[in-house]
Amino acid sequence: MEQQQISRIVEEQRAFFESGKTLSIAYRKRALTALRAAIVAREADIEAALFQDLGKSDFEGYMCEVGMALDEISYMLGHIDRFAKEKRVHTPLAQFASRSYVKPSPYGVTLIMSPWNYPFLLTIDPLIDALAAGNTAVLKPGAYAPATASIIKELIESTFLREYVAVVTGGRAENACLLDQKFDYIFFTGSKSVGKEVMKKAAEHLTPVTLELGGKSPCIVDETADLALAARRIAFGKYLNCGQTCVAPDYVICHTSVRDRFVELLKNEIVRQFGADPLQNPDFGHIINQKHFERILSLIDAQKVVHGGRSNADTLQIEPTVMTNVTWQDAVMGEEIFGPVLPILTFESMDEVIQTVNSYDSPLALYLFSSNKKILRRITAECRFGGGCVNDVIIHLATAHMGFGGVGESGMGSYHGKAGFDTFSHYKSIVDKKTWIDLPMRYQPYNRVLYAKLLRLFLK
Repeated sequence: MEQQQISRIVEEQRAFFESGKTLSIAYRKRALTALRAAIVAREADIEAALFQDLGKSDFEGYMCEVGMALDEISYMLGHIDRFAKEKRVHTPLAQFASRSYVKPSPYGVTLIMSPWNYPFLLTIDPLIDALAAGNTAVLKPGAYAPATASIIKELIESTFLREYVAVVTGGRAENACLLDQKFDYIFFTGSKSVGKEVMKKAAEHLTPVTLELGGKSPCIVDETADLALAARRIAFGKYLNCGQTCVAPDYVICHTSVRDRFVELLKNEIVRQFGADPLQNPDFGHIINQKHFERILSLIDAQKVVHGGRSNADTLQIEPTVMTNVTWQDAVMGEEIFGPVLPILTFESMDEVIQTVNSYDSPLALYLFSSNKKILRRITAECRFGGGCVNDVIIHLATAHMGFGGVGESGMGSYHGKAGFDTFSHYKSIVDKKTWIDLPMRYQPYNRVLYAKLLRLFLK
């Protein structure tokens, strides 16, 4: 799409927003209801596109993308009336007589840029929050998932006017054109390198941003953990979507006393969940493209592989792989893996773990497997991370009742449920001052005799 076309879309959306139609709660509800109906009607097409792009089965496609989007719509429809209400707050005595309240208001024209790894969910979920808050939206799906981008474009264009919700497909050229436009809010999910560019471009227009990035999310397994359950849940979370999940456990740091036992249980779980030959498992997907396939393979040290390691260049598949005796000097620890390779490091003391986690970029997620409540309190208090789980992985993002987002290098801002509504809303603080009384003490000339004590009574 040419820059002139993109500029025209933004102009149309700004005019539509300024018409005031999206301020109506009923209008927003109708939009969300229409979006839900469109998703339900095209569920099979969406899941087919996800399979084409990533090899996701229909079960995984619904569980991790379609179903979660529908759940977010249901949550918003059930709560939007309360979220959108003005909220009265306390008025200081010095401002008598008046009413103070906070009024949520939409930003206006928003840009939602999404990645390829969960291409449907990570486009539609923030859209739901943006529409619930009363904005218009321009969607830019990930270019590496073209089948899903195509079905999103078809779905949106058959459901909404372009001046309300529009889809721009394409690659870097379209990204650059979009970022040259003046939006009222930008929501970006993707890599840190692109996130920096988004923030740089947004700064030119003083546009607020939410950045959902990534990082090397640690998974801590101490000596008190239920090792069998830990192995089962870690195997699920790590190899879901072939490891192409921003909150997947990037590495395990395991207590030396239980490392060997944990590794054996993990190997057994991989076979149980994915079969003796995962490359023949129809429910095990593939790496998104050749570039990432080769990148992931370059991170595998064959001498440290204790399970998996095989690949198929024709299908872009890599087996669920486990590496042991890994150090921070290994290539696999030098970047976010974003693939089905799990390095396992060891530790002796929890002080060592906390120091290690905090000495690197703040991760998007952190996971702790332990039955020691003291350790739980230490890790959640002393380590810096976006969010996480205790005795499980990744499920903290699968709820509308908590915000999801990163911190530091893993992002800024959050969404899902109320947090998503808040992200796409500006809260106006308003004082409605009454006219039937006007306290004179604030006006010059100041009467210190009459009002000095009263002023200190009000303000202290």
